[in-house]
Amino acid sequence: MLRLVVVLLFCASAVFAVRPDEVLDDPVLEARARELSKELRCLVCRNESIDESNADLARDLRILLRERLVAGDSDEAAIAFIVDRYGEYVLLRPTTGGSNWLLWAAGPVMLLLAGGIGLRYLRKRADATNPQEDTLTEEEQERLRRILDE
Repeated sequence: MLRLVVVLLFCASAVFAVRPDEVLDDPVLEARARELSKELRCLVCRNESIDESNADLARDLRILLRERLVAGDSDEAAIAFIVDRYGEYVLLRPTTGGSNWLLWAAGPVMLLLAGGIGLRYLRKRADATNPQEDTLTEEEQERLRRILDE
């Protein structure tokens, strides 16, 4: 029973994030707002969308988004307005353009670099010759025999 209550509370948290006073009268605009708010990150919760978050800042962002849609902005214009105001970090799926290409490319580049360094190390290690055993001179061999005989 306790598990069921916990599961229901976690499932219901996203439902209660959008308060009744935020909901738009126009169902089409409200549906657009809900879809767009799923793409925007809550700056307090970090890994939640503003649609799921109960933080005050997320509420402010939801209201701002709805105001932009009511004002007649397109989806792209409303998102661009919020990104201009809060930075690209507000997007749950950041763009690959601009300076972000460096962040997107850093992982594969580092993997290739590490693979190249590892391959070079293994080849160099395989090519290395075993150190030659120094052979003893006749005098050293004779001295060794005497020491071992004692």
